Amino acid sequence: MSKRDVLGRYRGSMIGMAWSFFNPLFMLAVYTFVFSVVFESRWGVDTSESRGSFAVILFAGLVVHGLLAECVNRAPGLILSNANYVKKVVFPLEILPWVTLVSALFHTGISLLVLLIAELILMQHVPWTVLLLPLVWLPFVMGIMGISWFLAALGVYVRDVAQITGLVTTVLLFMSPVFYPLSRLPEHFQTVLLLNPLTFMIEQTREVVIWGNAPDWGGLLLYSVVACLISWLGFVWFQKTRGGFADVL
Repeated sequence: MSKRDVLGRYRGSMIGMAWSFFNPLFMLAVYTFVFSVVFESRWGVDTSESRGSFAVILFAGLVVHGLLAECVNRAPGLILSNANYVKKVVFPLEILPWVTLVSALFHTGISLLVLLIAELILMQHVPWTVLLLPLVWLPFVMGIMGISWFLAALGVYVRDVAQITGLVTTVLLFMSPVFYPLSRLPEHFQTVLLLNPLTFMIEQTREVVIWGNAPDWGGLLLYSVVACLISWLGFVWFQKTRGGFADVL
């Protein structure tokens, strides 16, 4: 089903699946030009920092946000768009968010490949710690699943959820250290931003993919516990409310 979801997105286009590679490549080129050439932005105070490094660092944050945004924005409509599975077929509805997640992970993987190629070209290195990224993202993925289960069930009963999620993910984009380093903010604002589930994950992604540092194992353990709790609560909510899906639809 995930394969069908990925292929269906490009069905009828001339170059097909190649768009999954060219889209992030084009966006990275735009970010590199705007922030490195137009604004001459620098992430830190190091004057030896390459001109393209800001775009690479920014793009790493956008990859993390994009994974969450795609799953969250699609979750409220999952049951509504697959009503035939609810009313006519005995079907494990709880796998629908997994279908979206696997599809989103495929596109995120392509974006990550573009990021690593750009990092190698613009920053002349790719640290070995990038191999730790799946371990860093595992709790993030579990947390996304919990949120997706919750929103997929809620979206059946409250149709406004689909409008709210788009707004929330946009707010999260600017309330996360995507376009700016966390250290640039006053300390009390840093504490507030750490409540954002994206903040820690974006910071840790940059640590292992760009800076070549090991992740914060203590923080990752705490994040994992919270993510597993969110995942479990989301699944319980989905199972408790699924009995009324057919009646509402």
